[in-house]
Amino acid sequence: MSRQESPVPSTRPYLIRALYEWCSENGFSPYIAVHVDASVQVPLEYVKNGEIVLNVSMDATNGLRLGNEFIEFKARFGGVARDIVVPVTHVIAIYARENGQGMAFPAPSPTPEAPPVVDSTPAPLRSVPSDSPSPSDDGGGRPGGGGRPQLKRIK
Repeated sequence: MSRQESPVPSTRPYLIRALYEWCSENGFSPYIAVHVDASVQVPLEYVKNGEIVLNVSMDATNGLRLGNEFIEFKARFGGVARDIVVPVTHVIAIYARENGQGMAFPAPSPTPEAPPVVDSTPAPLRSVPSDSPSPSDDGGGRPGGGGRPQLKRIK
C-alpha cells in the first residue's frame, strides 16, 4: 500500500509562536519584521524599503491571533486603531526588542496574485534601534538609548 504524499506543513508559524511565547514569558517585547506586498494589510505610510516592523506584544495589540496562515490583530498607529493582517510567509524575522535575540526567515518569492508594492525592493535584514519604538508601539522605548540590538542567526 502506498501512502498518499501530502505536503509537509511549514515550520515557520510554529517557530513564530514559540519565539513569541519565549519573549512574552521572559518579559521581552516581541517584534516582527514583515516583507510588504499587496497581500499584507498594514498602514503603508509606515512601510520603508518594502518592510515594516511591528510590535506584537500583548500591550501593543488587541485580539492577536498567531495562526498557521496569517497573523492578525488590531494596533494603534498615530492613535488610530487599524486591522493588521500578515501572511505568515511574509514574516522575515521575529525577535525581542530589548536584546535582538530571535530568528530570521527567508523573504517570500513574488507571486502573480500578490505583486510587490512599488517601492518594495528587498532590503537586508536589519535590527531596529531600541530607542526608536515601532509605529505600533505605544511608547516604552528605553530612555537614553542603550545601543542597537543585533539579530543573532542560529545555524
